Amino acid sequence: MAATSEEAVAQAKAQDAAPGPTEIRSQLVRTELLKAGVWLGVALLIGVCIVLIQPILLIFAGIVMASMLDGGTRLLGRILPIARGWRLLIVCLSLVAFLIWTVMFAGSQIADQAAALQTVVMGQVERIAAWASEHGMGEFQLDTKTITDNMAGTFGRVTAAVGTVLGGLTSLVMILVLGVFIAIEPRLYERGVAWMLPIKARENFYITTARMGFTLRRLMAGRLLGMAVEGVGTWLACMAVGIPMAALMGLLTGLLAFIPNIGAIVSGVLLVLVGFSAGTDTGLWAIAIYFIVQTVDGYLIVPMVAKQTVDLAPALVLGAQILFGALLGIMGLFLADPIVAMIKVALEREAERNAGPGQSKAAASP
Repeated sequence: MAATSEEAVAQAKAQDAAPGPTEIRSQLVRTELLKAGVWLGVALLIGVCIVLIQPILLIFAGIVMASMLDGGTRLLGRILPIARGWRLLIVCLSLVAFLIWTVMFAGSQIADQAAALQTVVMGQVERIAAWASEHGMGEFQLDTKTITDNMAGTFGRVTAAVGTVLGGLTSLVMILVLGVFIAIEPRLYERGVAWMLPIKARENFYITTARMGFTLRRLMAGRLLGMAVEGVGTWLACMAVGIPMAALMGLLTGLLAFIPNIGAIVSGVLLVLVGFSAGTDTGLWAIAIYFIVQTVDGYLIVPMVAKQTVDLAPALVLGAQILFGALLGIMGLFLADPIVAMIKVALEREAERNAGPGQSKAAASP
C-alpha cells in the first residue's frame, strides 16, 4: 500500500510538471500577448475617460477652485501669521459674504436688467438684419430660439450634467465643496496619488505637481485680477457715460473675462449692442470703453501675470478652446486654459528629465 501511495504521489507530481492546454511556452507569444494586454488596457482606459468625461471635468474644476482658495490662503499668510485652517476659513467666509452681498444688494437690479437684455439684444440684431437686407446681403429670419440653438451648436454638446439650470447649480455646488475639501489638506491627496506610483517615480511626481500647483495658482490669480478690473471698470465707465444696464454689463464682462479671447469678444459684442440701443453717441462710448478696458487688461495685467506663469501663445489657447468647446461643451471651454497650462508644465518637466542635469542647468542659464 505504501508503494502504491508513493507511486500515486510520483504520478501526480509528473502530471503537475507536464504542460497544460493553456500554457504558452513560446517567449515570443507571451511577449506579444503582454503587449496586446497593455494596448487593450489603454483602449479601455480611454473609453472609460470618454464615458466619464463630465465627472472628470467637474473634478478638475474642483482642483482649479482649490488652487484659487489655496492661493488666497497663502497670500493672506503674508500678512496674518495664523494657522492655515483659520486663513482658509477667512477666505471661504469672504467668498460667501461676497456672494450674499451680490444677491441681496445687486440681485434685484441685475435680474431686472437681465430680463431687458434679451429684448435689447434681439432688437439690435433685427436692426442689423434689416440693414443687411436693404443693402442686398440676403434675407435673414432671426429669432431667439434660432440664435440660442446656433450658439449651443458652436460651443458643442452640453450634457445633462451642466445643461440645465438645476444641473448647473448642482455642478457649481459640487465644484465648491470639492475645492474646499482639497484646499483644506492638499498634501493628503498628493501623497495618496504618489503612493500608487512606483517608488522611483515619486520624486518626479512631487516636483511636477509642485510646479503645476504654482502655475495654476498664479494663472488663476491673474485671471481673477483681470475679471475684477474688467468687471468693475466696465460697470463704472458705463454708469459714467449713461450706457443702459451698467451693472449687468459689468457682471457679464467680469464673468466672461475668465475665458480668454472668446470671452472678450462676446462681452464686447453685447456691450456695443446695448450701447447703440441708447443712441449713436452712447454706442461710440461703448466701443471706446471696450477698447480701453481690453487694452488695460491686455497690456498691463496679462503681461504682469505672464511673467509669473507659463507663457501660453494666444493661438494655442484659442485652438484649445475651440477643440474642448466642440468636444466637451461649456465646461471644456471654461477649463481649456488651465488644462493647456498643466499639459505644458508636464511636458516641460519631462523634457527637463530627458535632457539630463547638465543640459538642464545650461538651458536654464541666460
